[in-house]
Amino acid sequence: MQPTQLVSIIIVYWNSAEHLPHCLDCLSLQTIRDFEIIIIDNGSTDGGTDALEQRYPELQLHLESLGSNQGFAAANNLGARLAHGKWLALLNVDAFPKPDWLEKLIAASKANPEFASFSSRQIQANHPNFLDGAGDAYHVSGFAWRIGLGYPVDQYGLKHTEVFSPCAAAAMYLREAFLDTGGFDEDFFSYYEDVDLGFRLRLKGYKSFYVSDAVVHHIGSATFGVRSDFAFYHSHRNLVWTFVQNMPLKLLWKYLPAHILANIIYVFFYTVSGRGKVLWKAKWDALRGLSKAMKKRRSIQRERRITNTELLGAMEYGWFQPYLLGYRLRRVLESYEKES
Repeated sequence: MQPTQLVSIIIVYWNSAEHLPHCLDCLSLQTIRDFEIIIIDNGSTDGGTDALEQRYPELQLHLESLGSNQGFAAANNLGARLAHGKWLALLNVDAFPKPDWLEKLIAASKANPEFASFSSRQIQANHPNFLDGAGDAYHVSGFAWRIGLGYPVDQYGLKHTEVFSPCAAAAMYLREAFLDTGGFDEDFFSYYEDVDLGFRLRLKGYKSFYVSDAVVHHIGSATFGVRSDFAFYHSHRNLVWTFVQNMPLKLLWKYLPAHILANIIYVFFYTVSGRGKVLWKAKWDALRGLSKAMKKRRSIQRERRITNTELLGAMEYGWFQPYLLGYRLRRVLESYEKES
């Protein structure tokens, strides 16, 4: 099927009536107009998607309503199948793009045709002096993080650069590459599904690029609050499956001790901190799902097109790096406060 539009914007909606109007208002102001908007209502009960087409006649809206919450991964996959655009722009309902957001992403895609996914510069909507992320980094131990999360916006995330994968809260994917790789893993439901997809895209030779001037303001940051048990559980379960399914065999055996050690350290830390019950369940369910993950692994590894050296070049591998993220952030913020 030939694309009939340049971009299909996919918004997964679930009981977010307080955010959707602002999100759509921002899309109404985009400086390029060759896009459609596909809203997947994931079984909402708040009436937030009622009569959307009448409320936004200037937008080309398509609403698909599901009977229950199928998860972020499955809803976006449905949106990708319904899309008519060459590019898929995934946007969280609580992410509010600047008017030139799409324009900057498309310009970056034209200037960097060797890349198949693009990550936005996310700024915390409720704390606009701080970043919410500048793409995702992936460590050889299997742990990933949002680059620049919590760092001052006037000092970090200011340059275009290659990243391991985009954060799907505001990302653009070549639809052909997205579908070629199978889209998001629906067993993940939510969280880490974008890292897993980014890993599979990279194994097939599709690279990711961070676009520093494609800006969205995003409410969903965990920097200034405790992450929900739902997010905590799914992140720590899904990171195990991501590592097992995607890491090539030689690298899997080489970095398996680091993966196991990191999981033990986090289990110990969060058990002492009072969140052990959720984390133990996440790890137990991850182990229960390993047989299915191994079946997926065989298919994923058969289709790998890059070398281990090329893959490692896109990863982080400092032994203590995952454990020092909070320490480094505190040091940066202390310095920032002194300068202010």
